[in-house]
Amino acid sequence: MQQPPPLLLHINLHFSALCKNKKNKKMFSKTVCAPASALTRGGDTFKSAFDGSSYSVLLPSSSKLKSFSNSALSFSQRTTSVKVSATNVDTDNFALTGVVFQPFEELKREVLAVPMTPDVSMARQKYSNECEAAINEQINVEYNASYVYHAMYAYFDRDNVALKGLAKFFKESSEEEREHAEKLMEYQNIRGGRVKLHSILMPPSEFDHFEKGDALYAMELALSLEKLTNEKLLNLHCVADRHNDPQMTEFIEREFLSEQVEAIKKIAEYVAQLRRVGKGHGVWHFDQMLLHEGDAA
Repeated sequence: MQQPPPLLLHINLHFSALCKNKKNKKMFSKTVCAPASALTRGGDTFKSAFDGSSYSVLLPSSSKLKSFSNSALSFSQRTTSVKVSATNVDTDNFALTGVVFQPFEELKREVLAVPMTPDVSMARQKYSNECEAAINEQINVEYNASYVYHAMYAYFDRDNVALKGLAKFFKESSEEEREHAEKLMEYQNIRGGRVKLHSILMPPSEFDHFEKGDALYAMELALSLEKLTNEKLLNLHCVADRHNDPQMTEFIEREFLSEQVEAIKKIAEYVAQLRRVGKGHGVWHFDQMLLHEGDAA
């Protein structure tokens, strides 16, 4: 049976030494080639494969260079630092550290193969079918919320209702929810999923309430809608966590969760204010506050 060739290492020596006057420090370096069997943990002297010079591998606690000589340099003073490093010439063998990365071998795994069929995503990796379906469901949640807010905008913008501040608020809320849906669609494509848009339910067109009035009733509905959206986002986060998808959980936390709880707090305050003012003249003042919100900025 033919024996495999010996593993050769390129050895890089870097050390500093005091000259004979013990005042000036000089730096020396040398690269040699030696069989791996010659390299031990320390204390052994081995020879270069190309010029016959010898040197010692030192333990970290050692402070002296036992032997080093060639035609250009000869000294025996105490060294201040010694650094030895080795690189493997043969990439098919184990590295000295025991940590092996063989990319061309690992690329042979089936999970890393690039799909050849045109209808399969080439970017998809560790993205489960359940995560893909959950993202599509959340897209539908965001579009439904946007649709409801858009219906509220249309109601308060009527000439016989004419609460322009509330109309402005619900229009901006509708646009924001639609942006969330589009952001989820973009993420679905980034991960190699397929966007599937579901049906959207028709929202109500009337928001007047005999006891509460239209402003308070619509704002309470908006608060419930934001809480429902937040609950769906938390469920989406659980799906990603269950499938060990840290990138998806980070995306949900960064883009949605903080913003969602802030929106809930803001609308809850609006509900509290509308409950205080009742259905009368105070609603107009509240509407004016919404209409001119942000004008000072």
